[in-house]
Amino acid sequence: MSWITLIIKTDAAHAESLSDALMEQGALSVDIHDAAADTQDEQLLFGEPGEPSEEIWRNAEVSALFNNDVEVEEILRNVTFALQLDNPPSYRLESVEEQDWVRLTQSQFEPIQISPRLWIVPTWHESPDPSAINLILDPGLAFGTGSHPTTQLCLSWLDQNLQQGDRLIDYGCGSGILAIAALKLGADHVIGIDIDPQALKASQANALSNQCDPDRFVFATTHRVAANDLTADEQVDVVVANILANPLMILAPILSQSVRKGGGIVLSGVLQEQAEEVRNVYQPWFDMNIANEQAGWVLLTGIKK
Repeated sequence: MSWITLIIKTDAAHAESLSDALMEQGALSVDIHDAAADTQDEQLLFGEPGEPSEEIWRNAEVSALFNNDVEVEEILRNVTFALQLDNPPSYRLESVEEQDWVRLTQSQFEPIQISPRLWIVPTWHESPDPSAINLILDPGLAFGTGSHPTTQLCLSWLDQNLQQGDRLIDYGCGSGILAIAALKLGADHVIGIDIDPQALKASQANALSNQCDPDRFVFATTHRVAANDLTADEQVDVVVANILANPLMILAPILSQSVRKGGGIVLSGVLQEQAEEVRNVYQPWFDMNIANEQAGWVLLTGIKK
């Protein structure tokens, strides 16, 4: 069996109505994406809390999947009438052939080398280096497969800087990848925190599948940090937070309270143009620096004063 994809260029004002109209014409699925994706004109949309953000790309494409026996011209006429357009929209067609979709998805996730001794390996792959520290992790519902630059920046920092016996908080743990890496790199105890119950379930399962000692980790929604009254024994050596710039700034007092004096904070999910603002927010508690950069993202680190 095969299908066709009808791809129409549009703009933010018409993308959703066009999507609805295509669904009414029998589309099996509809997707809106940036028409300039993977070019220098690509428009990054993050939708951070507290900051206004465009919901749809200025120059968008709507892709609609249909059975291959549909009458494309009739669909376009109906869409043109429904949306009261002056002329039928320009379009292109792509054929989608029957494939082994599981195998295709798996082929998109190869082992990732973070350092000479640290790898991320999907379960369907053999480890390229069995003697290395291998994080066994499959793509799932929770964020964090290790492919994104922000995750790789954090992993690289942990690989180079985490000390044996450190206690660590992974704030916004997602899949648990940073927490698991910390445990395998010698952390004594790790707390993974996330507001998403699915993330907590995924982190727990991933930690156990990586043979992490369940006495050395916990995944939960809080660490008493909201009370801002942690004792010295409850503070940790390192807090790592790979989220986004605006939440990081909002959470600064809470995350800062979680770190012992002389301990470290590691912040990612920050674009280059956001780095100075985030750095300044944390400066009252930490001596902050830009530790690394990758693909337009920066890693901010600091030592608690």
